[in-house]
Amino acid sequence: MLIINCCTRFHAPSSIRISVVRRRTHSLTHSFCYFGHENNSLAKSPMEQSNLSANTVMDHPRAITDKIALIRDADPSKFQVIADFDATLTRYRVNGLRGQTSHGLLQQGNAYYDAKRQALYDHYHPLEISPVIPVDEKTKLMEEWWSKTHELLIEGGLTYEAIKKSVADSSIAFREGVTELFEFLEKKEIPVLIFSAGLADVIEEVLRQNLHRTFKNVKIVSNRMVFNDDGQLVSFKGKLIHVLNKNEHALDMAAPLHDRLGVDTAEEDEENANMKKRTNVLLMGDHLGDLRMSDGLNYDTRISIGFLNDNIEKSLESYREAFDLVYLNDAPMWGALELVSQLFSTEAS
Repeated sequence: MLIINCCTRFHAPSSIRISVVRRRTHSLTHSFCYFGHENNSLAKSPMEQSNLSANTVMDHPRAITDKIALIRDADPSKFQVIADFDATLTRYRVNGLRGQTSHGLLQQGNAYYDAKRQALYDHYHPLEISPVIPVDEKTKLMEEWWSKTHELLIEGGLTYEAIKKSVADSSIAFREGVTELFEFLEKKEIPVLIFSAGLADVIEEVLRQNLHRTFKNVKIVSNRMVFNDDGQLVSFKGKLIHVLNKNEHALDMAAPLHDRLGVDTAEEDEENANMKKRTNVLLMGDHLGDLRMSDGLNYDTRISIGFLNDNIEKSLESYREAFDLVYLNDAPMWGALELVSQLFSTEAS
């Protein structure tokens, strides 16, 4: 790997430094960047900084510095974070193996129904990723898949105890830096919308068991379950959310973390209305389709971060064209934390 040009400094807002290292691998030239900050207590060790910069790709640094300046000039009350859950907030690999997703970890405690849900996955997943099926047709197929899966969960007698056990037995894990990112945003009273085509109750349990605390600024836009007094699933609440409609159009499904996590759900409608007024956005996802999560929000400025966890050589070009920043190889969340610390520095609070 040949270093062509190292540590070029671009004009940036006060106290922000963006260093770019250009390296050539085979026929591709990559721009690796690192957001630096003078006297920043959030900065990692030199080795961690080096590892982060070596796994960061940015094609248009000037465009990002312009976006940073626009967001910094606005009030924090105009800002929100929109994030996918699986393989974005969570790690793609855990202990060298593919980590589980919030949907994939779920075991009903009934092998027959677990097998039937797996059969649905085997049938519909190739259709989901097919590049030749028109979007309208694929949307109907996804609605069909999700509806059938939800019916099996109800028919199979899923209980909340089974959810807790499934999470406890799972290999799902958050990226390093997620807790610190949430804490920073909570302190700044900046909301985090987690958009997921999975199951809100499972995601909440993953948060509870893995982060061991709650965040009043975190909202989950996902499929929410309704349990009876015996803790058994009886229905789903609201609109069906699948991979092709998880966006700000589904904001009415958003709610603070569930009561069982000790979070107050009062004034929910007012909070959702205020969310629409937050027109500066940091969006994070691991698929190109995640860029649609901000559909329905008439945003002013959006910075997008893509996590490219696998098939890097095949997918890098499309990711670097679509996202402002791309993190490679299941990178930690420190880069996103550094970025928001530049947008709303602790010194100014």
